[in-house]
Amino acid sequence: MTHTIVFDFDGTLALGLGPLKAYARCVSELVEASRRDSVEAALDAAIVEFSRSTERYRDAYDAVRQASLALGIDDELLSRGYMASRELLATEAAPVISPTGLRGFLESLPSHVTVTMVTNAPDIRITEALRALDVGDLIGARVCSARKPAGIEAVVRDALRLGPVLSVGDIYEFDLAPALELGADAALVGDTSGRYTDRVTMAGATLADLYPAISSWATSTTALTHVPTGTRTNNERHN
Repeated sequence: MTHTIVFDFDGTLALGLGPLKAYARCVSELVEASRRDSVEAALDAAIVEFSRSTERYRDAYDAVRQASLALGIDDELLSRGYMASRELLATEAAPVISPTGLRGFLESLPSHVTVTMVTNAPDIRITEALRALDVGDLIGARVCSARKPAGIEAVVRDALRLGPVLSVGDIYEFDLAPALELGADAALVGDTSGRYTDRVTMAGATLADLYPAISSWATSTTALTHVPTGTRTNNERHN
């Protein structure tokens, strides 16, 4: 029996404010010169606001988007700014940081565990970013521009035919809810990890907080209903 872990990328495997700051900077560079400094400052402030209170936004990228729309910046310009920022991914202009001990944790998983990645990010410098995170050789199949939430369903459905599936991500609606509906387990990480503890299998502020729980899941023969003490979990499945 194969266990499959489906990781999200931004906010799950790739941490740090580098890509977000690059996004804000690239968006601000597309507006008229007289507004650039003020726009960048406002978008940076939105990122800080999200780090202090996560209730208003889906994630930090959503915080930047909402702040941009409030400034009269439309989605077409936002898309251009985002794509420009991805060209900087994992460079000095947009550095990424891995969760503590990520490589050692992935190497410790049993041989029957398959590790995949499904992300809405385009396939722009993803290979370089995974290399910078020192896990490029440990991630198997990769699906970019996935258009989650719908885009994760086929991956989870196929993997469930082989055995248990754990979807790991930082956005409940995109990364986890579709997987739960199909009968998979779900691990919520990041700034919003306290929101849905009654719905997910496990939750933690960072992926590193969940290493023991994920290891337990990886060695189980069925989907988890309980995980180690100290990890927030639900005690029933929500399919």
